[in-house]
Amino acid sequence: MIWQPEVLLQHHNTIKMTSHALNIDNLILTVRDKIGKPVSSRVVAATIESLGIRDKDTLNDFGVPSIKSLADLIYQKILTAPDYISIRNKKERELEAGEKSKTLQLSDYLIVKLKIFARYYPTGILHLLPVFVQILAIILFGYSLWTFVGFNHMQSTAVVLGVIIGLITTGGFVQVIGRQASFYWNYEDYTMTRKTINFLVKMGAKSISIVLIGIYALNFFFHIFPVKLLLILFIYAFLIGLLLLMIAPLHTIKQRWFISVAIFTATTVAVLLSKYSVVPIYMTHWIGILIAILLSKGFLYFFFRNKIDKRQVDCNMEVKTPVMLYQNYHYFFYGLLVYVFIFIDRILAWSADISGTIPYIIYFEKNYELGMDVAILVFLLLSGVMEYSLAAFSKFIDIGQKNTPFEHPEHYNQSLFRMYWQHISLMFVTSLFIFIIIYFIITSSWGYQAHFKEVFEELSIRVCIIGGLGYFFFAWGILNTLYLFTLGQPAKPLRALVMACIVNVITGFLLSRFISYEYSVGGLFCGSLLFMLLTLRENIHFFRNLDYYYYAAY
Repeated sequence: MIWQPEVLLQHHNTIKMTSHALNIDNLILTVRDKIGKPVSSRVVAATIESLGIRDKDTLNDFGVPSIKSLADLIYQKILTAPDYISIRNKKERELEAGEKSKTLQLSDYLIVKLKIFARYYPTGILHLLPVFVQILAIILFGYSLWTFVGFNHMQSTAVVLGVIIGLITTGGFVQVIGRQASFYWNYEDYTMTRKTINFLVKMGAKSISIVLIGIYALNFFFHIFPVKLLLILFIYAFLIGLLLLMIAPLHTIKQRWFISVAIFTATTVAVLLSKYSVVPIYMTHWIGILIAILLSKGFLYFFFRNKIDKRQVDCNMEVKTPVMLYQNYHYFFYGLLVYVFIFIDRILAWSADISGTIPYIIYFEKNYELGMDVAILVFLLLSGVMEYSLAAFSKFIDIGQKNTPFEHPEHYNQSLFRMYWQHISLMFVTSLFIFIIIYFIITSSWGYQAHFKEVFEELSIRVCIIGGLGYFFFAWGILNTLYLFTLGQPAKPLRALVMACIVNVITGFLLSRFISYEYSVGGLFCGSLLFMLLTLRENIHFFRNLDYYYYAAY
């Protein structure tokens, strides 16, 4: 049968009208879930705009000429819906469930806190399982997914710089994945969650490629590194960056357990290849990392295929790049600068050629790196405190506003500010135990020397102590930042982090050039202390006006 042009056109228009109707139905459900019964079409329009939909998109996606027309249409459909009386938004449904609306006595608060602690503190530590797998692999086999104790200084330079470039280049995209994809995930819009993740992963991969091309062009003119070293660096950078991009969505969709599965499987394969095959060490690393990437990608594919309702036709709404950039640029630069801040001191230490003996502008130094590797345990092991603190804050910020009389908002602010200092006290106590553990790792007969057959040098101990203190203050600053992020205040911690990076560079440079290279860690310490103090000042103001920030956010 040959279809005439008129028939084909009619068929196309029918499909498009059906698509528009489905998109409008999906948008109505989203609006209802977010605001419940709208008081006017203007409220609907504001909600539509908050979803990233623009005037220029409405005709193609919904068949109406503007956001105003779309808001009027949706407002009328909600008003005339048969279930209009029973419409509730997500928070109203939670309140009606009774859990958050009941008044809590002091004993109830303590019980809730204990339950949150019992759930989230171990969870925060367990999410470090991929890191512990790598540490265990190094102790047992002298090998992990991207390290090898048998590397010489030149090989270590290529590998470590590759890891650093991969992490820094993708750090901003990882932060935006956590922010933007979570927005759609929380509203159970799994189609847009998947599209957002895929879009940002592709953007991140392109970003790595552009950065590597730029480095190659720079090296072509200035001959900073040999081509072979640069090629190895590039492969590690691309694979590590891609791995970070692929495992980041697993946090967003609450499937962090699979990160451990992917990393453990990849590490096992890589270790077996290194021990029982003639495959070069570099190749075993690349195969292992690639396995972790493919496992994560496959899991995401099947997870979303099963999550998205088979009866729901995929809408035509696409990720709007300008809108996403505008809404998330604070988070992007924050994610980027976090990794920049962490690695500034290493770059300064490895480039401090006071004696004129290092072969390249940046050259790996083992004793410094060893001290920092042990020091970062302080930051990593505080993740349980940060996980618990954020969960408790998110829980009690809702409970408190339901149980505080409206004429006494200061009681609400003060109670949560007290809880903040309780969390900081817990961080201090936990840090004390962590430093004790580090002391035994360095000095005991079963510690570092027993497993690696070499002494933990005095220089490494000095770097570890200063770095450990720096990481403590940095973790405190990160916790302050997470509180501010909870109620949509990203600009202030970003400014603090920019200042901290500047102090890190200036202080670390001066100390490493005029005293000794290992004192570049002083830049990390000073920068972390400044970051903590600046974010603490913002948190004090934040908690004193918490009722306002809560109202503004919701």
